[in-house]
Amino acid sequence: MKYQQTLDYHIKFAWQNIFNRYNQLAANFGITQAIGYMLINIDEEEGTAVSNLASLLGIKATSLSRMLKNMEESGLIYREVSNADKRSVSVKLTPLGKEKKQLAKGVVRRFNEYLDEHFTKKEKQQFISLLIKLNELTVEYKEIENLKRA
Repeated sequence: MKYQQTLDYHIKFAWQNIFNRYNQLAANFGITQAIGYMLINIDEEEGTAVSNLASLLGIKATSLSRMLKNMEESGLIYREVSNADKRSVSVKLTPLGKEKKQLAKGVVRRFNEYLDEHFTKKEKQQFISLLIKLNELTVEYKEIENLKRA
C-alpha cells in the first residue's frame, strides 16, 4: 500500500495544514497555536489545575512546565497555590491572557464557520463519526496481537 493511500497519511497531512494555518493566524496576535489552545482551555474565572492541563492538552509534564514558564514570563498567566492543598497549583489568566484567549477563540470560531460553509451538515456529522471511530480503534489497537495474525 502506498503511503498516500493510508488514512494516517491524510489525517497527518490535514492536521499539519490546520496546525500551520492556526500558527499563521495566531502569530498576528503575538502567540502560537499551542499557546492559543492552552489559553482556551484555562477557565477564566476559576483557573485550571496544572495537573488537569497536561491531560487536557495531551502533552507531557516537562513540555507543559516549559510552556507555562514562557506564558508566565509573557504576562499571560500566573500560578496560584491552593489554600486547601499546598500541592495543588492552578493556572489563572491575567488580563492580557484573557484578551489573547478571546482572540484565539475568535480565530477558532471563524475557521470552523469557514469549514461549516464548505461541508454539508451530513458530511460534517459523517466526518466526526468517522474520527470518533478512528480514535476508538486506535485506542483498542494492539500491535503485538496483530503481528501474531500476520
